[in-house]
Amino acid sequence: MRGAGFFAAVLLAVTSFASAQAQTAPAAPSDIPEEGLWLSEGHDGLFSIEPCGHMLCGQLVGMAYDTTVPKDVWGRSQCGIRMLTDFVPIEDRKWQGHILDPRTGRVYQARIWVSAPNVLKLRGFVLGMPLLGETQTWSRYTGPPVGPQCKLPKDAH
Repeated sequence: MRGAGFFAAVLLAVTSFASAQAQTAPAAPSDIPEEGLWLSEGHDGLFSIEPCGHMLCGQLVGMAYDTTVPKDVWGRSQCGIRMLTDFVPIEDRKWQGHILDPRTGRVYQARIWVSAPNVLKLRGFVLGMPLLGETQTWSRYTGPPVGPQCKLPKDAH
């Protein structure tokens, strides 16, 4: 019986270790179609969406502007601001988290999902009700590199 107890302890240790590894191991990029560079619906913002631990986050890495770098409500450059935060997987291959409107400082609930190859949907909403929201269609960015101070090239697509 002593052998059976030892075997059970080893099995428990191995399964606990494997379970911990599965929970902390980052997903391969191919497992997260939302990861990458995405051009906003109006082609005026470029976002880098990437894993942040077990969540997804999105940072503004490119903007269309003519004179000076756009500022947020607090007077800081919007260049590099993390606008998509705390996105966790939910049903139907969607992620739910928060999106910041840098012009007002308001944070809204949001969902993101890839609806077709190279097409990302972002739905921002209020009061925890996706029905009370708006959906944008973003496209995967394959254009030229972003210029200094997050300036999107004129021919960004």
